[in-house]
Amino acid sequence: MSLLQKLSAVTGEAFAAEGLPAEMGHVRVSDRPDLAQFQCNGAMSAAKTAKKNPRAVAEAIVARLKDNPLFSKIEIAGPGFINLNVTDDVLSAFLKDNAKDGRYGFASFGAGETMVLDYGGPNVAKAMHVGHLRPCIIGDALRRMALFAGYKAIGDVHLGDWGTPMGMIISALEMLHPDWPYFDADFKGEYPKESPVTMADLEQIYPKASAACKEDPARMDAARRATMELQDGRAGYRALWKHFVAVSIAGIKVNYDALGVHFDLWKGEADVHDLIAPMVQDLEKRGFAVKDDGATIVPIKKNDDEKEFPPLILYKRDGAVMYGTTDLATIVERVQLYHPSKIVYVVDQRQSLHFEQVFRAARLSGIAPDAIELTHAGFGTMNGADGKPFKTRAGGVMRLEDMIEMATEAARTQMKEAGVAQDADAAEQERIANQVAVAAIKFADLQNQRQSDYIFDLNRFTSFEGKTGPYLQYQAVRVKSLLKKAEAQNDQSSEYLIVNDENRALALLLSELPEALALSLRNYTPHVLCDHVYRLANAFSSFYGNCHILSEPDAGIRANRLRLCRMVMEQLVLVLDLLGIVVPERM
Repeated sequence: MSLLQKLSAVTGEAFAAEGLPAEMGHVRVSDRPDLAQFQCNGAMSAAKTAKKNPRAVAEAIVARLKDNPLFSKIEIAGPGFINLNVTDDVLSAFLKDNAKDGRYGFASFGAGETMVLDYGGPNVAKAMHVGHLRPCIIGDALRRMALFAGYKAIGDVHLGDWGTPMGMIISALEMLHPDWPYFDADFKGEYPKESPVTMADLEQIYPKASAACKEDPARMDAARRATMELQDGRAGYRALWKHFVAVSIAGIKVNYDALGVHFDLWKGEADVHDLIAPMVQDLEKRGFAVKDDGATIVPIKKNDDEKEFPPLILYKRDGAVMYGTTDLATIVERVQLYHPSKIVYVVDQRQSLHFEQVFRAARLSGIAPDAIELTHAGFGTMNGADGKPFKTRAGGVMRLEDMIEMATEAARTQMKEAGVAQDADAAEQERIANQVAVAAIKFADLQNQRQSDYIFDLNRFTSFEGKTGPYLQYQAVRVKSLLKKAEAQNDQSSEYLIVNDENRALALLLSELPEALALSLRNYTPHVLCDHVYRLANAFSSFYGNCHILSEPDAGIRANRLRLCRMVMEQLVLVLDLLGIVVPERM
């Protein structure tokens, strides 16, 4: 139980004793820390139920709480707000009991449940670009938080590997290399194990093939035929397609590894192809899918809709499947294989209508029962200084690997200017520069409200000052270094923290982790956790500047300050790890 949960339980009992709903006793961190540590606003909403003035309700609650040893101050402010301070002993005991396991009262509320997170979405045969940055950074952070909360969290990259682009590439290669065995319908031997094309080849072939298909209807018809034959199981096309997928995944993994992003599943649209026909047949049999002008659709409009919602198209007139078809079949597979309580899609918010269609079809048909949460955790765009989607100087879409290298170069420059890790050898400097670059990229993204667009400023985000990933890394490393020095001179920290005037603000911040983490995960908003860790780092910086630690002559005070430093370091490292940010050993 977190400190706020404990306070809410006690205050809730006071409300219940007055014949009022216990939930009105909810306690939260005060909006005015200069007046109180915590506040309860329940008397305002309880007034109507109690048929009393809000201040009279507050007075009755305060009368029941005034002798409780938890509180050092209880007072009424304004029309009925209840301000609360806890005693230093209570705060000290809470940290002693809950800091030792590193959870600070955070409960494993996801234990026994499975959460599937879909947060990749790169396309086979295409170079990864900066548009792939946000979903993987946000999704991986949510996966890490979900694991910490006790969920069996499954990250799925969900590759785009089964649409017309595959047919475009296959038909283009068939024109260029008609003698390849993949294009001989009568070939009965084994196809080559080595791919005849590299990722670099595919990155050149696809744009040319796509442009040719747009200009020439005959080329587009050939691409569509190749797509249909691929999906129908033509052996040569399937073998060639497997090469596309293998070389693409190898390239994709390089980028994700550089960012420290993990996936448990490397599945794509193709993995559910065999589920589509039986799914559609079942939907038709039960009356959820109908024919409409040659297409097969699922009407999703509800009677109380105030705007039109187009149906979900399962089969186009020519028999081709749509993204919605594969996404609905993917829900079928995920429900069958993983029995999730939540399926979360971290995808550009401009796809909101698409997910509304898919989710409605899944709900109406029973593919996803109401007990399963379906969430589209949409996000805004990463923009350049001009406020438009981030581009190269030439105006093209920037490759993801180029973005990572730009960030690393900026990190090298900032490290040199700040005198960071300059005594390290070249290999360690490069390793730290990579860690700083990734921290800059990730925190720059995660600190923003997920739905908001933001401007990517590489020089600002790689700075060791301000609200940046490198600043947080630096603070964590500084505390680590201080503790190592203390250990070297045999200075021990105390067993538990004695809360007093000099450290009370930091101790209260340490106790706030459970609510910041729970809110981040429940609303899929990592920026809340980013705000918490930045406030903690800033508060420690002030403490460090105002208090002697290793040079403190009083051994007891020194040991108490070292205990606080250790707790701050542990929480900084924990939260940064949940955000996917590595803390270097030194800087």
